[in-house]
Amino acid sequence: MLPTVDFFGTRVTRMIIGDNPFHANSYIPDIYPGPEMLEYYNQTNVLAAMDRAWECGYNTILALASDFMLDTLKKYRAAGGKMNVIFQTFPGAPDFYENVRRMAEFEPLGIYHQGTTFDELYEKEDFDEIRKRLAFIHSLGFKAAIGTHVPERALHAERENWGADFYVLCLHNTRNRGQARPSSFITGKPKEIVFHEEDRALMFDAIRKIEKPVIAFKIFSGGQMFRGKTPEEVSEIAFRAIEETYQNIKPGDLCAVGVFQKYKDHLAENAAFVKKVLEK
Repeated sequence: MLPTVDFFGTRVTRMIIGDNPFHANSYIPDIYPGPEMLEYYNQTNVLAAMDRAWECGYNTILALASDFMLDTLKKYRAAGGKMNVIFQTFPGAPDFYENVRRMAEFEPLGIYHQGTTFDELYEKEDFDEIRKRLAFIHSLGFKAAIGTHVPERALHAERENWGADFYVLCLHNTRNRGQARPSSFITGKPKEIVFHEEDRALMFDAIRKIEKPVIAFKIFSGGQMFRGKTPEEVSEIAFRAIEETYQNIKPGDLCAVGVFQKYKDHLAENAAFVKKVLEK
């Protein structure tokens, strides 16, 4: 197993599996088009990726609570799959509260309020609704988290104690550069977003200021840092990004990484890099 930390009483690997690729959410459509991801990641291949992740030493998935993923997780558990689940609320769900109720049967380690929809509520200054949603997650007996792309918003929520037990934070700020738009899970259209390297240090700084656990994501800039690179360069860049992440988050924090397994066993490579960095 990969190195672990205590996450509210459960040992969780310090890299967990993100599932953006499982939903064909690509930030590098010129390299991996969304339709190709959608075709590849049928339920059989998602289950295979989860099994492969377990073989490589991961023990937790950060799963979007979409109909597709909820059904896939039912089959995974029915077949004896042991991966822990931390859920992300599904922006496309007709009702937030019913979506959260559907997660309960999987006994997740936590549920986090999806980042884009949190940011939209924040921008409307609907802070009471944010608190209400986190309280509802707590009422079902689960740890609750806030996801956001903006460092100052996480710090604000923590300073005023809006009820988050942990945070799920994007290393790239997609809200303050004129790129704020609804989640692609709602629109059904790919986002043409450019991630900026200078954002990373700002979010790392916020992560270190928050005493509670944080799950960092977009550590590979949605794959954009790999554009124009050779396979050898891609591997080196991936290692350096993993190294940078663990050097800049707290010892009890995690990161989540999604993978497209069609052409390369990224799960195995990333696991090897995590061990190399953390087991020095």
